[in-house]
Amino acid sequence: MATLLLVRHGRSTANTSGVLAGRLPGIALDERGHAQAAALPDRLAGVPLAAAVSSPLQRCRETLRPLLAARPDLPLHTEERISECDYGDWSGRKLAELADEPLMQVVQGHASSAAFPGGESMRAMQARAVDAVRDWNARVEAEHGEDAVYVMCSHGDIIKSIVADALGMHLDLFQRIHVDPCSVTAIRYTRMRPFLVRLGDTGDFAALAPRESAEPNGAAEVGGGAGAP
Repeated sequence: MATLLLVRHGRSTANTSGVLAGRLPGIALDERGHAQAAALPDRLAGVPLAAAVSSPLQRCRETLRPLLAARPDLPLHTEERISECDYGDWSGRKLAELADEPLMQVVQGHASSAAFPGGESMRAMQARAVDAVRDWNARVEAEHGEDAVYVMCSHGDIIKSIVADALGMHLDLFQRIHVDPCSVTAIRYTRMRPFLVRLGDTGDFAALAPRESAEPNGAAEVGGGAGAP
């Protein structure tokens, strides 16, 4: 079956301001995010791509723009099911203030039971995203063969939930997975099982240098965080 390259969008203005953007309109890449997106064509230069699939949100479309410019024959498809989690009433709020919400403890430790007020549950988020991947795997394979590779640009929690599914992990464990802005995660799907062959690869190991923790007390960054400074 197909190989999927999951690209998290580049760093956004919401990431740097510590806001949980969700599906709010007008959330663009910041200066660093645009630089990350501009580097993507060279990072993927050695990979023949059959298709590009994008979340409908602006920050994902902006991330793919340089890649599409470098490969004008690469078809682009918009997929609603890989849009950001619908955080409902939490959308647009500062992550620092959300940390004190009782629901945040559920999001961190028991995600399968977490549902955002006025939004969706994390279980529903994962289900729609995984269904989208399965459908696109079948479509890409049917049109381009079982060795085809395609790219999908989405969001932190979406990508983490897809990776958890590929690894056979319960959703309650998905906060153990981390993907930086504009990182590439590769999953090779086969008839028997998926293989995770890259996870959150930015090609930059500077992020591993000691720094002030972005995950105090081991808490995951809901929405994915802004990456290394």
